[in-house]
Amino acid sequence: DRGLFFFIIFIFRFVVCLFVLSLMPKVKVISRNDDEYVRGAKTDVHRAFHNPDPNLHHFERAVEYTRTLNSVKMDNIFARPFVGSLEGHKDGVFCLKRHPSKLSVMLSGSCDGEIKVWNLSYQKEVYSYPDAHPNGFVRGLAITPDAEHFISCGDDKMIKIWRLKDDSHIQAIQHAEDEDVDHYIREGLSLFERTGEKALTTFIGTKQFSSIDHRRDSDQFAVCAGENVEIWSHERAHPIKEYNWGLDSLTSVRFNPVETSLFASSGLDRGVVFYDIRTASSQPLKKVILKMRSNAICWNPMQAFQIVFGNEDSRSYIFDIRNLDQAVSVHRDHVGAVLDVDFSPTGAEFVTGSYDRTIRIFPTDQASSREVYHTRRMQRIFGVLFSADSRFVISASDDTNMRVWKADRSAAVGIRHDRETKKTNYHKRLQERFGHLPEIRRIANHRHIPKPILFARRQAQESYQAKQVRLENRANNSGPERAAELIQHTRKKMIVAVED
Repeated sequence: DRGLFFFIIFIFRFVVCLFVLSLMPKVKVISRNDDEYVRGAKTDVHRAFHNPDPNLHHFERAVEYTRTLNSVKMDNIFARPFVGSLEGHKDGVFCLKRHPSKLSVMLSGSCDGEIKVWNLSYQKEVYSYPDAHPNGFVRGLAITPDAEHFISCGDDKMIKIWRLKDDSHIQAIQHAEDEDVDHYIREGLSLFERTGEKALTTFIGTKQFSSIDHRRDSDQFAVCAGENVEIWSHERAHPIKEYNWGLDSLTSVRFNPVETSLFASSGLDRGVVFYDIRTASSQPLKKVILKMRSNAICWNPMQAFQIVFGNEDSRSYIFDIRNLDQAVSVHRDHVGAVLDVDFSPTGAEFVTGSYDRTIRIFPTDQASSREVYHTRRMQRIFGVLFSADSRFVISASDDTNMRVWKADRSAAVGIRHDRETKKTNYHKRLQERFGHLPEIRRIANHRHIPKPILFARRQAQESYQAKQVRLENRANNSGPERAAELIQHTRKKMIVAVED
């Protein structure tokens, strides 16, 4: 039939087309999803596709070395560690205390007996207690565990408990409109600034008090009263316990933030004494005596058994209280006595303030400091403090000023884009990878230091090296026992005795 004929012709043509198509080359079409590579807005950054296959990047190490070198140089160029100064005291600032739960609140006590509460966010004074201790220095500050009160002690033989009037002011500023905040800053927070607050409770002692610290989990606090350490309670008019070991005055006392029953004190007799408040007797546990006195002590907030001493010999020593026969590490770079120390809340580093008018930040696992801060007008550093987020360092000096510094000198302050954060972390990893190379290490470790400190540091190094040569010569010409006594480890040389 005619219909069958046309059907056969159609099938034949279809088979021929399939045969021809099978002989033609195959073409693969590229298909992409627009959401993966098209920008959503003009302000967005074009996405860069990268193949991590190392066989395709033969010069990867050379490229990363160049990036590391550039990032280290840029860190030095954009290093601006100084944030601002807190002005308002009329005499040298002697002690600092950070708020246990608020990042922006801090207390300071000066040599004329005045106490001030500060807001670090706006770098302004919030509250003032002008006649807290009118007859002498404010020697110490401590905040109670509930953060509603704080305690001060001074040369007038008085311990005073105050109401910490900062919550309402800080909350009012934080919840105000932008225009109101600008107005408060221009007016110096005059709407919230008040003075003349009276102490809630006053305890009168028999001796001058030189330091105070509050126990973290109770209403007990310890003070240094002459050669004694006294334990007081908020509800008792007299000390509930006294500890004594030696005849010289004590300069510093600190409770352990982890093992809250332990505390330590340092004194003018070159000793650091350790106590346990749970013992029934009034006898301390141990005492380590160094060649020179320790001006300040501070416990590691993350490791309960570690404590750092800021010593008169310009060095800082980290000890483990389970083994006081030698120091865990020795940190040297200052050329003057270390007057105050404070651990970072992370426990990975600590800051020191020295008589040589410099501030240094030391990693706990390195002998040398990673940062040194100084200004031309800054005098002796009486107090140093890490902020609660470990991003800033506050220093109190004899020139009536407190200064706020970055813990990382080249870190950006403010809100950062996620892409910028990733780039910063990438550069940090590169610096960790190539930091051992001479050129990068030289640039990364370079710091501008005042000439007197630089010359004093060189002179101290030359004296130390000459002393080491003399000791080696004497040991080489002595018997085995005498040689072992002469060549002592650096972590043991400064220890005179350990007493139980």
